This record gives sequence, structure tokens and C-alpha cells, in this order.
Amino acid sequence: MGVQDGQVESASQYKGCSPEKVVSGKFSREAGLRAPESRRAFPVLVEIHQEIRVMADIPFDKRDGFIWFNGELLPWADAKVHVLTHGLHYASCVFEGCRMYGGEIFKLREHSERLIKSAEILGFKIPYSVEEIDQACIDAVRAQKLTDGYVRPVAWRGSEMMGVSAQKNRINFAVAAWEWPSYFDPEQRKKGIRLDIAQYKRPSPETAPSMAKAAGLYMICTISKHAAENKGYADALMYDYRGYVAEATGANIFFIKDGVIHTPKPDCFLDGITRQTVIGLAKDRGYEVIERHIKPEELSDFSECFITGTAAEVTPVGEIGPHKFTPGEITHNLHEDYIAAVHAHQAKAKAVNG
Repeated sequence: MGVQDGQVESASQYKGCSPEKVVSGKFSREAGLRAPESRRAFPVLVEIHQEIRVMADIPFDKRDGFIWFNGELLPWADAKVHVLTHGLHYASCVFEGCRMYGGEIFKLREHSERLIKSAEILGFKIPYSVEEIDQACIDAVRAQKLTDGYVRPVAWRGSEMMGVSAQKNRINFAVAAWEWPSYFDPEQRKKGIRLDIAQYKRPSPETAPSMAKAAGLYMICTISKHAAENKGYADALMYDYRGYVAEATGANIFFIKDGVIHTPKPDCFLDGITRQTVIGLAKDRGYEVIERHIKPEELSDFSECFITGTAAEVTPVGEIGPHKFTPGEITHNLHEDYIAAVHAHQAKAKAVNG
């Protein structure tokens, strides 16, 4: 249901809309709605915002609904693992993060394929096919009655053996889904988020399985993001083991100079699915995209900067340490193109599935 002639009846008519669209106080075409023109809309926006904030304050182990867990839908609170689970102690765990727009999970097949590949890199096999993982994700979001949200497939070694070696441990697989507000503050996104420069560096592929989306690789990301937030930044830029620019803690990064897009070569960090999508969109517009090693001292030469990721989507960056950037036309165009792409995917999927 859309806004008609500036009339807004209640918050309930926008249930299922992507939360970030209402946190900013605007209903854009991204949500399939027109901006409310009447001041009478304001109380409803406040109500929706409050509902989202209340939901965000609920601990994840206390929420309602269902989680797909080893082949069945379990009540949310019953989806538990033992304290001696190998994945908890030794990081033998891989996961994915997917976004759902208008009832369809964007790039689901690519995420499921990468999950299986990540597990193989860590030396274990998920006991479900790509098609079965796809269906588990679909079943999980349907059980949650979500239209827009976040989907988290995860696989890990269980608790049958405890020690570095765990050859006989069961490989568990689960999918949870929930509403997900904007990854960064909507007001910060408008002018560009601020990034600190992380203490830790992305490791060499000879040191860690950097091509896997493995839980253990995010340890330094959490440390770095917490440190950045404690200093008032939204996130942190990480260099790699050689000192080149790598990525943010949970997103790939792009820079713009003289109309040309530059992005770090993903040779020691994930070549993100959103990253690949945005590169394709940029080339469709005729933009030149150069994947290369970028030195920190080059940062002051770029005019625009943005990050990409399933959670971040396309987010402008206004500052990295002492370096300043101004969100411009290219960043804006690619953000708009990305939103259009996810909704085109939604429409195509619905047409195929009837």
C-alpha cells in the first residue's frame, strides 16, 4: 500500500518495508512508496521509528519466530548449540549474509555457492546441496513473514569432539532471518560516513584462508570496528599485510578520481558479491573500473569514496582518517543503480515463480 495524496493512516500499513527507508523519515522509490507530503505523516514516522528501535533492542536470543536448523524449523529460542561446540572454540564456522527486498532474496544462488566453497576451504562439507540451501533460506524468511530483511545461513563443526582435530564432528547448518535497519546511521550516509584506520591488517593468503567467508577472519574486524566506534567513527579501513588499502571491516571499498573508479584488487580478502554487482553496474554506465593495489598515500588524490556490501549496500564515505571525500555523481548513480538492480531482481524472480 502506498501513500495517497499525502494521507498516512497508521504505521501498520508500512509493515514489511525496509526499515532504513523509514528511519530516514522518507519513503522513497526504493521502498515502492512516495514521500508523504502531509505533516500528518510525521506521527506515523515516529511510531515506525520507535517500533524499529524497540526491535533492535531485543537480544537476538530472545526474539520470536523460527530458525531453520539441521533440516527443520525450530522455535527461535530453541535453536541452540552446546558450549563445547568446535566452531565456537576453534572458529570452524562459515556463514553468509543476504538481503531480502520485496519478498525476494538478492543473489541467493551466489551466496549459497560461496557458502559451500567456504566450507570446502575450511576442510568440511555442508550436508546440503546449493538448491537445498537456497530452499532453507526461503523457508526461513517465509516462517518469519518477512518482506525486507537480512538472511544469515551458517555452517559449523559441532561438539562431538573437542580439540584442534575434530574429524568426526557433525557439520551443522542453520538459517536465521530478521528485519535489518540501515547498517549505518541514515543521516551519516547522506553526507558520507567516517572511517578510522584500523590497527590490524588483512592477512596473507598463506597465513589464513582469506578466500573463505569464515568466522575467524572477522575477529580483527570486530576489534577494529569497536575501536573506531569508540572514537566516534562509523567503521574502519583496513590495510593488507603488504600495507596496501584492502577494505572496511565488513565491506569492500571504491575510490573515484577524474571520473575513473579505482578499487583494491581482492587477492587477500573476499571479492564481495555486492562488489561484483556494482562493478558490473559501473561498466554498464560506461565508467572505467581499475582493480589494482592502492597505496595509503594515494587516498588524498581521490575525490569520492564509497563502500559496498550486503549490509552496507552502496554507502558514501566522507572521511578516512585525515582524508576527506565528497559524495558525488558517480557514487549517487551507482547507489541508484544498485537499488534499481535489487528491485529488478525482485520483479524477475516473482515473474519466474509466478
